[in-house]
Amino acid sequence: MLATGAGASGRKPAVVRAAAGWTGLVVTPERGVRVVDGLLTGLHEPEASHLLMLEAVAGRPALRRAYAEAVRERYLWHEFGDLHLILPEENPHRTHC
Repeated sequence: MLATGAGASGRKPAVVRAAAGWTGLVVTPERGVRVVDGLLTGLHEPEASHLLMLEAVAGRPALRRAYAEAVRERYLWHEFGDLHLILPEENPHRTHC
């Protein structure tokens, strides 16, 4: 709903307007993201569609490295598992973090 509230202007960063209702928008790597530059999320199974949204934010190489590290370190999955912060591979705020 957040991305839908930003409208279809194509500008980046997008301006989000208050909205209510449902959306048919699906965030994918092809569509990209214009409203967020990071995401706090759990760990998901390899075939989960949610991974497309994570890939849209971070890029496939960064996401693969994050998941490989999570497996190596035996992080927990699903509802009672660990969380991770997904940021773009090219972080525009790197100098401030």
